[in-house]
Amino acid sequence: MIPQHEVGSSQRGTSLPDIRRTVPQDALVGGESAVNIDQVNSTYGAFPLLFGLVAIVTFLLLARGLKSILLPLKAVLLNALSVAASYGILVLVFQHGFAMQALRGTNTYGSIDRMAPVLIFGFLFGVSMDYEVFILSRIREEYDGARSTNAAVVEGIGRTGRLVTSAALILFLAFAALASGPGTDLKVLATGLGIGILLDATIVRSLLVPSLVSLFGRWNWYLPAGFARVLRVPPSYPHPERDEPLEPERTPVG
Repeated sequence: MIPQHEVGSSQRGTSLPDIRRTVPQDALVGGESAVNIDQVNSTYGAFPLLFGLVAIVTFLLLARGLKSILLPLKAVLLNALSVAASYGILVLVFQHGFAMQALRGTNTYGSIDRMAPVLIFGFLFGVSMDYEVFILSRIREEYDGARSTNAAVVEGIGRTGRLVTSAALILFLAFAALASGPGTDLKVLATGLGIGILLDATIVRSLLVPSLVSLFGRWNWYLPAGFARVLRVPPSYPHPERDEPLEPERTPVG
């Protein structure tokens, strides 16, 4: 039996499982397509476990460094948002062909390289977390220096925002140059990393991070004693008086 569609494509049906059920139990079905499918199943079968371990370890390390529960939780979720946005753009452009005619002179590639999502996750999650720690640690220092939450956000973003944006712009331009190369796999990987870094630096770090820290106010700085003992750090409690609104000055009459 010869399949009408390439094994491994979206139209392949059940050709490979049917063949493996037909052959004797001690026989192996090989070939490039079978190897590719087995590699994808093996890689992405363990991907949820990989993401879970990375998220848990990152959360614990950030909780210990920032002395907070809410800040590291937001950091992990926002990093996952950056990675997910990069995946979405890759699917939209390379698989569904959005703007491909203008960018590449072709309609669509029809698929994404099977290893690109894993590589993008590893690099983009690490770079995003690096930016996150740089910004949040500065905000934490300002808050510990007797500033209110809003004042700490303003000062922290003011001192780190330009540096983070400049570093992200350099990386984006480097990946944009790589994306102009002839190799399809390199185009997909470089485009995903470049767009992900740009979105992370402009939308996530410059808008969402300071907005959420300001929104949650004093709850950003809470680390209960029980959890602090597990992390072997002193507990942290907010200073409510710093975030209390100031009473307007009254102008004397007469």
